[in-house]
Amino acid sequence: MEKQFMKNLFKVHQEAVDIPEPSLVCNWLEALLGVLFPEFSNYRYFSVREFEQHYREVALELHRILLRMEKQLPTDTHSIEQAFVDQLPEVRATLMEDAKATLKGDPAAVNLTEVIRTYPGFYAMAVFRLAHIFYEEEVPLIPRILTEYAHSKTGIDIHPGAKIGKGLCIDHGTGVVIGETCHIGEQVKIYQGVTLGALSVKKEMAKTKRHPTLEDGVVIYSGATILGGATIIGKNAIIGGNVWITESVPPGARIYYNVYNTGQIQKTSNVV
Repeated sequence: MEKQFMKNLFKVHQEAVDIPEPSLVCNWLEALLGVLFPEFSNYRYFSVREFEQHYREVALELHRILLRMEKQLPTDTHSIEQAFVDQLPEVRATLMEDAKATLKGDPAAVNLTEVIRTYPGFYAMAVFRLAHIFYEEEVPLIPRILTEYAHSKTGIDIHPGAKIGKGLCIDHGTGVVIGETCHIGEQVKIYQGVTLGALSVKKEMAKTKRHPTLEDGVVIYSGATILGGATIIGKNAIIGGNVWITESVPPGARIYYNVYNTGQIQKTSNVV
């Protein structure tokens, strides 16, 4: 029985597609973050030539990773690499907007260096925005390897397919879940324990919008659960802690539990 089991396992290994080790992808990620942000870097560069050489080494590592899975890619390796590189300036600029929003939104934040280097919300967003490029290019596995790595480090679970505008502030962050088809506008603030998820749906609905939309300026306090692809949280709405929402909320509304009124949800449009 043992010999047959070994033969069966060997066959499984022989038939498996070649995929890069997660550790290889994550090491490349850390090196890239160090290039994009000196706060993450282990190097101090003394010339442009030295910096460019290190950047080329990081780019070459991405080439090697993609080459390992060339047969699984929707297009040629060079096209995917170029698409990724072309979007790096915009991604970095967007991440700086995220950092500035966090600095503005958190009284405890001292400066941008602290936000970038130490805040789990910023790290999770940095990884998400890089992973989202690969997701849009239909690269298999790598987007999820990256975001699950960030999830393991920060406790923040963002699917690489989500669409997130600039200036997102994730404060504290532990336990935040953002689903694949979420649409999040600009200058949104999300506290710990928030779930932006799907209602119970069939597998056949995988390609439909299953997760909520948050319009610009929305604030979601800790522990709130917002579900469903048709659910829209209107511009500048405030969602209080621990509420359960499965229907749309108008712009400017404030939604919260009134513990002095049998725990019922209260709604008001008087945002202060």
